[in-house]
Amino acid sequence: MMGFWYIVRMNTELPQSFFQRPVLEVAPDLLGKYLVRTHDGAEKAYLITDVEAYDGETDLACHASKGRTPRTEVMYGEAGYWYVYLIYGLHNIVNIVTGDTDYPAAVMVRGVGAIDGPGRVTKALGINRDLNTLPAKKETGLWIEDRGYMLTKDAVVTSPRIGVDYAGEWAQKPWRFQLVD
Repeated sequence: MMGFWYIVRMNTELPQSFFQRPVLEVAPDLLGKYLVRTHDGAEKAYLITDVEAYDGETDLACHASKGRTPRTEVMYGEAGYWYVYLIYGLHNIVNIVTGDTDYPAAVMVRGVGAIDGPGRVTKALGINRDLNTLPAKKETGLWIEDRGYMLTKDAVVTSPRIGVDYAGEWAQKPWRFQLVD
């Protein structure tokens, strides 16, 4: 009997080209990847289980809907860079920039492993604004890896994004992607 063999390179850091695609392609593809953090002398990896997509200036839930500002400048830059901002003066929120330069789009990481909620994710992983505008690379201490986790389309559910009711019809876009058991 003849079989087909392939090799999955384990612990492969995602290249910038992975993020140089439309945000609505990148977001679901991040599910099953690992957010890896080197912090306090330890390296820890967490399965990405929940993300939300934010797509350009016309998306009223996207920070860039107010235009280009010092806060959102990173979103207009190269794909594969971290956009970390403070919300409510309390919680850092981590996003990865996607798509073409000068088109503001990013994916927010809402959940990893058993950690649910974007503020809890950043607190547990020691992510703060020091990482804002840095590339998602091992050298910066925060990156995303493919560790060979395979999932089916049935493992992913979509729903509206959370906490963006102010965005009118944009709040109802099914741009939250979750990994289910």
